Amino acid sequence: MARQAYVTEAAGGSGPERPGDRLRRLARGFSDGRRGDAGIWRRGLLLAAFAVALALVMLMHAQIPNRIGNLGSLIETFLPWAGLFVPVLLVLALVRRSPIALIAVLLPGIVWFNQFSSLLTDKTGTGGELMVATHNVNADNRDPSGTARDLAASGAQVLALEELQTSALPVYERTLAPAYRYHTVQGTVGLWSKYPISGVRSVDIKLGWTRALRASVGTPEGAVAVYVAHMPSVRVKLNAGFTAAQRDESADALGEAIAGERLPRVVLLGDLNGTMSDRSLNAVTSQMRSTQGAAGSGFGFSWPASFPMARIDQIMVRGVEPVSSWTLPRTGSDHLPVAARVNVTTSATGS
Repeated sequence: MARQAYVTEAAGGSGPERPGDRLRRLARGFSDGRRGDAGIWRRGLLLAAFAVALALVMLMHAQIPNRIGNLGSLIETFLPWAGLFVPVLLVLALVRRSPIALIAVLLPGIVWFNQFSSLLTDKTGTGGELMVATHNVNADNRDPSGTARDLAASGAQVLALEELQTSALPVYERTLAPAYRYHTVQGTVGLWSKYPISGVRSVDIKLGWTRALRASVGTPEGAVAVYVAHMPSVRVKLNAGFTAAQRDESADALGEAIAGERLPRVVLLGDLNGTMSDRSLNAVTSQMRSTQGAAGSGFGFSWPASFPMARIDQIMVRGVEPVSSWTLPRTGSDHLPVAARVNVTTSATGS
């Protein structure tokens, strides 16, 4: 009798649960439901509905109206993070033993993969005739000299800075002078270059003060029109939604200026306070390529520096070929610097 009890206990598996036992029990639950539980297909309908809604949001984000608090732009800014819901829904569907929810979860998974899988692959190349970088240095940066030294050490031949405070400007100029022979500052944005700069002018982005400039940089491979821009900030407010009207107007003005550029090779560097997915930046993004999207690895999120959630600092090109794109190490700013290498001699007709 004692031996029988021992055998029964051993066979019953009263010992510690091994990895995979729970998944096998869930699988048996689905099997049992197919055989005798007709209600199993009614389980998890709420989960399934949420999964379908998530897929529709990702698939049709461009149709979400901006009339109410710029909701469409807000969703597009953080759209890549929608993929985090997929594994959560998958686990809940397994716990609920719901076949309908499991099937529904496939939809947002497929949509997310179709939209963002290309950003997960490493598209970086080697070489590149020109290295450019841009950084919102933050007006409250407590270590402008350290920030400037880090940026100079990056090796960028052309460097754009945004949010330059008048009090900190001499520090940046003094610290960057050994590495960059040429520079220009217009309002709160500046351009430093190892190659001659000409044709400098401010660009009116409808703010009433200067936060954008245009210059021609004479690289050994030919002249490149370089635009530096800092779009107005956006805010998320409970009573007003995504307040971005001023940013959107400035983006239209910047897009118009770039569209009128006569040089065939154009590089845009700056803090656009928006992502490539944000439809409100179409005046710019429709005529230029993102170096991160074309030649980067990963999403290249740049803000906030403590836990980057969105790429609002952009390097965009027209008439030159992106070779590689990446973020630089954190400085004293709340943004990460971003950098790219491009080939200037690539035919402008291929942009």
